[in-house]
Amino acid sequence: MTEQQHTEVPPMPDAAPLVPQPAPKKDRRVLRAVLRWTAAVVVFAAAGAGTAYGITGMERTDVPGLKTESDGRWDYPTLTKPPLPSGSPGPFAEDNKAGAHYADLRALVLPAPKGATEDKALSGKDGWLATKDFLAEYAQKDERETLRQKFVDNGLRHIAARGWTTPDGTHTRIYLLHFDTAAVVDDMFSSDIAPYSSPGYQLRGAGSSVNDEGFAPQARVEEVPYSAYVETKPYGAEMVRQAYLSAGDVLGVIVQSRKGTAQPVPFRQTVILQSQLLG
Repeated sequence: MTEQQHTEVPPMPDAAPLVPQPAPKKDRRVLRAVLRWTAAVVVFAAAGAGTAYGITGMERTDVPGLKTESDGRWDYPTLTKPPLPSGSPGPFAEDNKAGAHYADLRALVLPAPKGATEDKALSGKDGWLATKDFLAEYAQKDERETLRQKFVDNGLRHIAARGWTTPDGTHTRIYLLHFDTAAVVDDMFSSDIAPYSSPGYQLRGAGSSVNDEGFAPQARVEEVPYSAYVETKPYGAEMVRQAYLSAGDVLGVIVQSRKGTAQPVPFRQTVILQSQLLG
């Protein structure tokens, strides 16, 4: 590829790449996804775009030409998917029609990055968060009740969550809502919860929000569509960023807020990594 033909590669996290568990023999879609990821590493590294894929496990100062200050990405630990119960397919296997996640959902929540202080209030009881605690994220009482009834009607099973605050004051909350089937999640995601232009329900502390156009298409995880939003000025006490993920039978919700400006790089990094864990 000549220099003129080279296309820009989206920034990816500096954390080590996701290491999937071995898939069952019949899980051909998962196998193909692993191969695609491996091919991407090779192709982009060979093309000289290793900052995005080929050197994610290295320190920037270890690479000639990258002895620069951090671009804002957080230092996440190496991510490894939890093991599946014996004989269980992955969520996007051809023989898993319900899109079910059989691994422990609590182990699929993205861990906090290095230096962050965890929010123990989101640990819940035995790792499961009460629905009312999740609904407290939303500003309007009538919208909280609407969502509560929607979750009851659609068979919400439980919620796994994690939150943390980084030294710069960015507060992150991640919620994974587990339902019976992928069809239920897809219907909620595509109807009124996560429309393209703006979120369907207003978070507390957030004013008007619009679609976040900064995500590069190449960074998306094929099986996990998401809608991401950024709050527009004037901000409240904090600027809020939010995203909704549709991952099989799991609806993911990611919220980041910070006084002044919630930076785009760690937000997009967090969304991509959580998508990979669920994909």
